[in-house]
Amino acid sequence: HRRQPTATMMPNLFSPSLAAVLLLAIASIPSALSSTAASTPTSSSSSPFYYDPTSQYPTPSLFRSGVLPFLTQKWNHAQSIALLEQAVEDHNAEYVATSSPLDAICYRRCIVLPLDERFDPPMGVFSHGHVDTGDKMSLSRNFWDAIAKSKAEVPWLFEVSRVCGVTSPRVILPTNEHHHPSSANLSRAVGGALDFRSPNNYAFLPRWMFSALGLRPRDVVDIRLVTKTPPGSAVRLRPHSSAFVNIGNHQAVLETELKHYSALTLGSTIPFDYRGERYYFDVVDLRSAPRGERVPMAKVQDCDIAAEFVRARDQMKPKKKKRSGDDGN
Repeated sequence: HRRQPTATMMPNLFSPSLAAVLLLAIASIPSALSSTAASTPTSSSSSPFYYDPTSQYPTPSLFRSGVLPFLTQKWNHAQSIALLEQAVEDHNAEYVATSSPLDAICYRRCIVLPLDERFDPPMGVFSHGHVDTGDKMSLSRNFWDAIAKSKAEVPWLFEVSRVCGVTSPRVILPTNEHHHPSSANLSRAVGGALDFRSPNNYAFLPRWMFSALGLRPRDVVDIRLVTKTPPGSAVRLRPHSSAFVNIGNHQAVLETELKHYSALTLGSTIPFDYRGERYYFDVVDLRSAPRGERVPMAKVQDCDIAAEFVRARDQMKPKKKKRSGDDGN
């Protein structure tokens, strides 16, 4: 017969003194939270959709800071995310309840996070290795249902838009960052779908889209299935580096890399990878078919689109600053 473990055989993991310390720490969390809230200045945004990214920094150490500061910080961080998720869930539930069955699945207000290598499809799949150098997003299951019920044609496109009074203020990027100067006014971008396995009320976007829309992780945006994006006829791209234009077959590289974009957004900056180097391009002009009108968004997948380059950014002469005495007076 197997001998049953007895109390004397079990390791003494929780001594009475340790249990008492933990109980005191947990009991003191509410008072600590109230004192922290009273001493912390209120956020500039009272919107329930606002997430303060500083709530998770600095991350305390259990051994250096002690039990109470560690648990308080963890509690604050979890509470901020829970309140944000509840606000988004309430908005989407109200929209679903008051919309038609099709509209209810074609739209969601989402918390966004950047894509990373964990979303990279396996080898053999077309988008493998292009999580950051494409326009594909990881979306929730309802958008797949929307595609099926609306009978949307390929390419399936989704518009991501900032929401006035909901999305937090734009991230101000430094001048040496890879972004289009006019993206400071960009409020919408369009892209395709990488998969439909994102949790409800969440979406994962490529990093260039975060820069284009001035987003930070856990910002809140609106995402909608769009079916009326016009096909593109021509696009003009400005390389950030003239090194790309010096590649012997750069036009062929461009045509190959553009296949990983279902659509383009005027004013955005898109990345390409070639032989271990990453190159960035500003979308400075975008024309639709068949009349060649300038449009803010256009499909490029399955389109006969003419792509050309303009002078690289590093070859452009910096604009001279106007002197205060040169105003004609």
